[in-house]
Amino acid sequence: YDGKCVFCRIARREEPGTALLPCQYEDLVCFRDIRPSAPHHYLVVPVEHMGNCKTLKAEHIPLVKRMMEVGKAVLQKNNFSDLNDIRMGFHWPPFCSISHLHLHVLAPASQLGFLSRLMYRINSYWFIT
Repeated sequence: YDGKCVFCRIARREEPGTALLPCQYEDLVCFRDIRPSAPHHYLVVPVEHMGNCKTLKAEHIPLVKRMMEVGKAVLQKNNFSDLNDIRMGFHWPPFCSISHLHLHVLAPASQLGFLSRLMYRINSYWFIT
């Protein structure tokens, strides 16, 4: 736990302004992005403080798969069912504003604006899916 990390505080319910969405795993939380780039823009975050996506190793594959499961589930709970029109990924350092692992879940990807299409471009220099 890092008390200076906003995502750690959100995960511990210490940020009353951030509502947590239902999540099927106790070691993950999900909430809306404060600057949404799509009608549905959520962040899936491990409760335990983890570095950014550069710190991921093969042993973290199950964690990332569960993060993606949570992302798909929250979309479906919010009446978005076209899972072919979503974008999920991580910003590659130094292009992530918070250095606590967080998966961006955006939908519909077809409605991303011009700048958002750049920011969340599939497997670009700054965003990996």
